[in-house]
Amino acid sequence: MLLRRVLPALTAAGLLLASGPAVLASAADTTNLALGKPITASSVIGNFAASNADDGDPTTYWEAAGASFPNTLTVSLGSNADVTSIVLRLNPSTDWGARTQTIEVLGRDQDADQSNSGGFTSLVTATPYVFDPATGNTVTIPVTARIADVQLKITSNTGSGGGQISEFGVFGTPSPNPDLTITDATATAGTEADNLTASAVVQNVGQLATSVTTNVTFYLGTTKVGTTQVGPLAIGASATVSAPIGRHDAGSYQLTAKVDEANRIIEKDETNNAFTAPSPLVVAPVVSSDLVAAVSPTPATPSAGDLVNFVATLKNQGTKASATGHSLKATITDTYTGRFQTVLIGVHVGVLAPGASATVHLGQWRAGADGRYTVKTELSADGNEVALKRANNVSTQDLYVGRGSAMPYHTYEAETGKLRGGAAVVGPNRTIGDLAGEASGRQAVTLNQIGASVEFTTKEPTNTLVARFSVPDGAPSTLDVYVNGRFLKPITLNPRYAWLYGPEASPGNDPAAGPARHIYDEANLLLGTTVPAGSKIRLQKDAANTGTFAIDFVSLEQVAPIANPDPAHLVTPAGFSQQDVQAALDKVRADITGSLTGVYLPAGDYPTSDKFTVAGTAVKVVGAGPWFTRFVAPQYRVNVDVGFRISASANGSSFAGFSYFGDYDTRLDGQGRVFDLANVSDLSIDDVWVEHSVVMVWGTTVHNLTVSNSRARDLMADGINLTNGSTGNHVVNNEARSTGDDSFALWAATDLHNGDQRDNVFEHLTALTPWRAAGVAVYGGQADTFRDVVVADTLAGSGVTISSLNFGVTMRDFGPDPTALTNFSVVRSGGHFWGGQTFPAIWVFSATTVFRAVRVSDVDIVDPTYSGIMFQTDYIGGQPAYPVTDTVFSHVSVSGAHRSNDAFDAKSGFGLWANELPEPGQGPAVGSVTFHDLTLCDNAQDIKNTTSTFTINIGK
Repeated sequence: MLLRRVLPALTAAGLLLASGPAVLASAADTTNLALGKPITASSVIGNFAASNADDGDPTTYWEAAGASFPNTLTVSLGSNADVTSIVLRLNPSTDWGARTQTIEVLGRDQDADQSNSGGFTSLVTATPYVFDPATGNTVTIPVTARIADVQLKITSNTGSGGGQISEFGVFGTPSPNPDLTITDATATAGTEADNLTASAVVQNVGQLATSVTTNVTFYLGTTKVGTTQVGPLAIGASATVSAPIGRHDAGSYQLTAKVDEANRIIEKDETNNAFTAPSPLVVAPVVSSDLVAAVSPTPATPSAGDLVNFVATLKNQGTKASATGHSLKATITDTYTGRFQTVLIGVHVGVLAPGASATVHLGQWRAGADGRYTVKTELSADGNEVALKRANNVSTQDLYVGRGSAMPYHTYEAETGKLRGGAAVVGPNRTIGDLAGEASGRQAVTLNQIGASVEFTTKEPTNTLVARFSVPDGAPSTLDVYVNGRFLKPITLNPRYAWLYGPEASPGNDPAAGPARHIYDEANLLLGTTVPAGSKIRLQKDAANTGTFAIDFVSLEQVAPIANPDPAHLVTPAGFSQQDVQAALDKVRADITGSLTGVYLPAGDYPTSDKFTVAGTAVKVVGAGPWFTRFVAPQYRVNVDVGFRISASANGSSFAGFSYFGDYDTRLDGQGRVFDLANVSDLSIDDVWVEHSVVMVWGTTVHNLTVSNSRARDLMADGINLTNGSTGNHVVNNEARSTGDDSFALWAATDLHNGDQRDNVFEHLTALTPWRAAGVAVYGGQADTFRDVVVADTLAGSGVTISSLNFGVTMRDFGPDPTALTNFSVVRSGGHFWGGQTFPAIWVFSATTVFRAVRVSDVDIVDPTYSGIMFQTDYIGGQPAYPVTDTVFSHVSVSGAHRSNDAFDAKSGFGLWANELPEPGQGPAVGSVTFHDLTLCDNAQDIKNTTSTFTINIGK
């Protein structure tokens, strides 16, 4: 996100005159069956989500993407209702002009066959309806139908390019249906050595009997621990069911029982299917010692060449004193290659009482190279430790060496390769739309004549090739790949998803619209053979390769498909279609035995044309690896909204080992989010590759999500963006390349959920060549942490944005607990955008909410495009919005801030800059900042502060 982002729909509420026949408002009923129910739309624009249309607030609204008619807005009531009217509202404010929307109303019975046009039938034919603030901006449509799902199909709107609804009300009476509920849940008490049993009382409080068997599931906290079944129940009947729930560690647990998670039975009320026991289940400890070891490296985040000291804390967390004498062994290996590094051994002599700890020195290891390492700790069995307590004697943890992510591939810059046959290095420069200016390292290699080539010597074995390339806009080209001097196969380079033109904030695909940008893309190729380390891989333009080529870099990786890790519990789809995969997901959801835990996706291409629905239960989705299990958008179509939509009923789900190759060739806000998450928790996304979509992960009110070891590439907007009170999330070891907005972001907006956004950790991240906005951005919130990050070669925005701009929606302030950014490398970053505005390596922007409690430390800024750190304040009505306060930078270096010698030269060359005139009509930066241990070198001007309103305090 960048300053002055304009959401097109903000202008849609202008004073527009309505035309067409008037169907005006009438008084609404008092009971709205749709309020807060699940609601979906065929498309959305910006933050104008479908959920705005049934949130009870007429000032929020859904809006479809522009020029996308027909639009649909569908609300699910959960079960049939005898509907009497539909009441549609827009914001009653007189700021909204009258408008006419042509709307058809459709409905679907709860038992409808959804394979035929989705099961919807027309209830009210397409009719023009006038929405006018003079009459409350409300339209009432009489309907007589027994339906469970109601859909609006909007085909025109005189007030906007897409449909708009503030409130979608459905009025009527719930139809007769069963209604299962749980009235009691208990579990047998015992020790952690005992296999426990849980029981629940299920009652049908509905108006119809149930006719099928369904499931009853038991949870301790949020962990599913057992499943059983309950048979058909007459009206008012009850049944007591039980299930084994296994052994559990000593402690106090919240016991919850849920009925019909598989949704086999359509009920009058789907919200009363869970019951939490009023008293916790207490599991007593066994009499035993229980030794655990936690290893701490110092430094915790070493650099290559550092001597790392390992110390273990040995603790007895059992109920009995340990025997004497314990040995610990720590084995360090390269995570991806398995290459052995060293073994460290330590010994503790003596007895540990219950709860006591001891320190064990294991020794030192010199970190030889940047990367990701696994530290496996093995603790010898204690004589007083029963077998049950020995499972935790072996543990593993990650150790990262160097800043940024540690991915399983090596990247080779083309300008460092061996050039032949007229191949040439271009650059460096920082020009948008230029082969060098948009390349990583600001240099690339051109292959413009037959025989021109660039060759790389492999550091590790590889059987894959990824090339970042630029070819002229138009038809795909091929480039020949050679291994050790012999032709292997061609790689196809398709410019379809690159080359945008025109307005910098909203470029499109028409070359006549203006200058080009985003001119690079990536291509990937399975080589079909393993190329040993030390081999030569060459990209060469031969006679068969028409056109001209620029190569920025290649990435090489050794991969192998992953077999089904749990065939007994992971379902394999019958085929590779959208329907096959969804059927497998539904099979897991509908399983009432509890034996199915997820879906395994074998190697292959999976054509998809819609989002998959994951609901009803936690599901594991496991692929054969992102090189082998590949979701692909449908051919001959563009901008198809594919990915995963996950319900809160599937909290605890995990997704791993696949890729998603979309088909977006332009940015459409509100769609193209592969993981479109809202109001979910305890999800994990691991080893996933997303390319040619809009966003990889967009999370609204998401808690305890982990996104790890994943790659976001060539997107039209953000890589990962979490917002609206998202808390406790962990984003670790991910790389983003060429995102069209912030690569990694936290945005404390409250437009959809007024919650505190805090306790999120973003670490070990790399953001390369974002072509719009920043590598890392944080907008408000508190107690959030970004650490061990590399940002390089931003094109049009800052490397790091720290901003309190709310983008026109409500947002939480920064603080009072600090937001921390530590251990960053920001290289060749900054750019110009929004006309004449230049952006620095780190942009500190106090804007429309309070700016405070920011801590930045251990940062190296190298060769910024315009300035190292810029302080800026937003002005509203000629007055500063909020000052920069309580902001401290420690251990920061800025080097190489040179004059740009371009149209923005006067705004360049500053190590630190208190911007005295951010934009025409605004004023100077306001507030203060404190620096400790600041290093400034090789800058045209170390500090520029001509303001009387901003203070830069330099301490020791």
